[in-house]
Amino acid sequence: MKTAGRIAGWTVIGILILALVGGGWAFYYFRTHLPQKVAPLSFPQIDGEIQIAGLDGPVDVYRDAMGIPHIYATTSHDLFFAQGYVHAQERFWQMDTWRHIGSGRLAEMFPSQVETDAFLRTLGWRQTAGAEWEQLGPESKAILIAYTDGVNAYIKDKEATDLSLEYAVLDLPILSPDYVIEEWTPIHSLTWGKAMAWDLRGNMGEEIERAVMLKTFTPEQVQQLFPAYPPDHPVIVNYIEDGNEESALDTSAFEAHGMPLEALEAIEANVALVDNFLGPWNDGVGSNSWVVSGEHTSTGLPLLANDPHLGIQMPSIWFQVGLHCVERSEDCPFEVAGFSFAGVPGVIIGHNDRIAWGFTNVGPDVMDLYIEKINPENPDQYEVNGEWVNFETREEIIHVADGSTVTITVRSTRHGPVISDTYGPLKDNNDTNDPEFEAFRDRAGLELPQQYAVALSWTALTPSTPFEAIWGFDKAQDWEDFRAAARNFHVPAQNLLYADVDGNIGYQMPGDIPIRAKGDGTIPVPGWTDEYEWTGFIPFEEAPYTFNPAEGYIVTANNQVQPHGYPYLVTYDWDYGFRAQRIVNMIENAPGEIDMAYIQQMQGDAYDANAATFVPVLLELDSAGELRFAQPNEAIAFDLLRDWDYQAGAESAPAAVFNAFWRHLLQNTFNDDLIERYWPDGGSRWNEVMRNMVNDPNDPFWDDVTTEDVTETRDEVLRKSFIDGVTELEDIFGDDVSTWNWGDMHAATFQNATLGESGVFLIEDLLNRGPVPVGGGEAIVNATGWSVKDGYATNWLPSMRMIVDLGDLNKSLTVHTTGESGHAYHEHYDDMSSMWANIEYYPMWWEHESIMDDAEGHLKLVP
Repeated sequence: MKTAGRIAGWTVIGILILALVGGGWAFYYFRTHLPQKVAPLSFPQIDGEIQIAGLDGPVDVYRDAMGIPHIYATTSHDLFFAQGYVHAQERFWQMDTWRHIGSGRLAEMFPSQVETDAFLRTLGWRQTAGAEWEQLGPESKAILIAYTDGVNAYIKDKEATDLSLEYAVLDLPILSPDYVIEEWTPIHSLTWGKAMAWDLRGNMGEEIERAVMLKTFTPEQVQQLFPAYPPDHPVIVNYIEDGNEESALDTSAFEAHGMPLEALEAIEANVALVDNFLGPWNDGVGSNSWVVSGEHTSTGLPLLANDPHLGIQMPSIWFQVGLHCVERSEDCPFEVAGFSFAGVPGVIIGHNDRIAWGFTNVGPDVMDLYIEKINPENPDQYEVNGEWVNFETREEIIHVADGSTVTITVRSTRHGPVISDTYGPLKDNNDTNDPEFEAFRDRAGLELPQQYAVALSWTALTPSTPFEAIWGFDKAQDWEDFRAAARNFHVPAQNLLYADVDGNIGYQMPGDIPIRAKGDGTIPVPGWTDEYEWTGFIPFEEAPYTFNPAEGYIVTANNQVQPHGYPYLVTYDWDYGFRAQRIVNMIENAPGEIDMAYIQQMQGDAYDANAATFVPVLLELDSAGELRFAQPNEAIAFDLLRDWDYQAGAESAPAAVFNAFWRHLLQNTFNDDLIERYWPDGGSRWNEVMRNMVNDPNDPFWDDVTTEDVTETRDEVLRKSFIDGVTELEDIFGDDVSTWNWGDMHAATFQNATLGESGVFLIEDLLNRGPVPVGGGEAIVNATGWSVKDGYATNWLPSMRMIVDLGDLNKSLTVHTTGESGHAYHEHYDDMSSMWANIEYYPMWWEHESIMDDAEGHLKLVP
């Protein structure tokens, strides 16, 4: 979705390019000169020998047929030096963009992003990363320094267009012609962790949404719109047999103190600015991972599968790599392959010679919004337990590509940064004489003191050492090593899935998850009292885990981790377990011993449990004569549903019909009740809301409150929604129902996260690829997300798929979304996209002989 924040500032570019098009120059420049003359300048050298100062000895880099580098070095220093060098060869634009996001310096590249920078500077990712650097041990610092030296060895003395094609666009006079590429630093790598923690942040959006909804709805109605995790869906760890059900939504803070609603809404606007670059956050975004022990597999050893779900982007967020010490030793202990982030040393997800691991997001509630009272006599102070204390303040200078600077003052309380300062009517130090502030108070109907602010408490703003956990996984040899490394995985909390070559399987939930004195984290709370403070974190020893469970398998798909009765609150905002249930069903109902082919089938499974709930209801209404179709295509489309197996494949016409119905059903049911920004997006939460409602034909939400003297019922809304869906399909495809299919509606376009969403078609054509028809959908194992609000196009997806065979690591399989290269027009820029869409794989080579046999290039780096 293009937002005002994303495309602001591009109008001038569009006007300029349109003017140039008149003379034909722009078409030549963007369609011929840049692709044919400029793009190849940045393609990496993959053969021959390069002499580089700083290496201890020679390093061999073999690139296989998919362009994936496998690095062999004699020291850990050289291994990570070479990884930095190769990352910079292939993905430096991506690295450069991410470090500017992490440091709140986007406006230096894109002058329209001052407000985004202001919010990022307020969060203070760069400051936290700097503090983390000081906490790292000597070995970790050595890894980061070696990696940094490798990056800088590659970019040194190179022209910008020798690093990536995008710099030629950035050099246009109306963007950043004076942009200077600076050296890489270890802090740039550490800010990556803050960006990923934000991308996987949890429930801050739901916290604000609940607070706003409580202004209009009863707590019971809000609970209906944010239902509890369904008891008929699986939890990850079942080790407590008895316990109490989770309590109802705690609204005591709202009832006692009210809510600064417009300030919260302004915060949402800032969140949206950041999400423009990091990808959308909506209900249902998550990941799948499961492991099956040897008692169920054809090999007698575990199979581990993982597919993390992230926002769609170009190039892929992942960079696959193999890191091999030529001779394993205490000084060079790494022998690991898998997926890395360009900009960070090591392998994030993958396997070594002994163990394999995968991640899915826990989604814990690690963010709380605190309403702070401000001293009416001194705006530099806020209240703590009846006393006034000073804000901590710092100045941040934002440098803009046009040469200007913007200075902001960041205030922090004991809870964290004041994020309501950076947007909207509270910018000017809560000036009570500001008429905009008065209008805000009137609209919000506050019962709070006139002076207040909203501060964010978030675990990721406390320095920690998550990359030490990653490097620990990379060299772990058994379950004990793995758990020891997991202790360092403070943020973002991930479901860690484990398997080893000895046949063991396991699961561990790590992370700093707060324990609250009062409240449940579902809505903002008063900050001027200790009532709602965090009193600590769930101890690692008491965090859920399992090792070799009796079932012989473990499934994590963002579903609830712990059973009822667990003594600590992790979150109320789980994914609702539709994917997890389907995975469990497929494991338990496998036609025989589970093998690699069956795991591939599982990762591509497009069974729509939501359709399995609603299609029978529609069929029952049709049998009762309640649907009464007036147009031929309505009846033809309905007939497609009668024998549908609920598989939402790309070629499926029934899937197109059902999803069009589903979109209009949510709109017709809730858009009249909710303010526009909270209209349903179609994620798994809404599946559960509707699953709970469908058996109550007279639920008040079925009624359209905009119609006078009429009370609509479920059956009327279902009928109208089906007809509306058919009408929309006719608009999309035409009247010939035989041409309707889900894949074309739901296609994935891989967009460059910055220039590729400019709104200028010549730039977008230069860098973007697609659309590619895809199957799957929300709350489906092949999880390709889309937004009911914005249309059917895929906006988040399985960012990679990996299957590790612990019986023979060389038979492991994988694919990611686009290609290994970040260079437009390189053969490996998008050579994986059709494979990914068709649920196809390539070998995840492990053995040296196989790597050499498949190599398309052998680059030797020498001192």
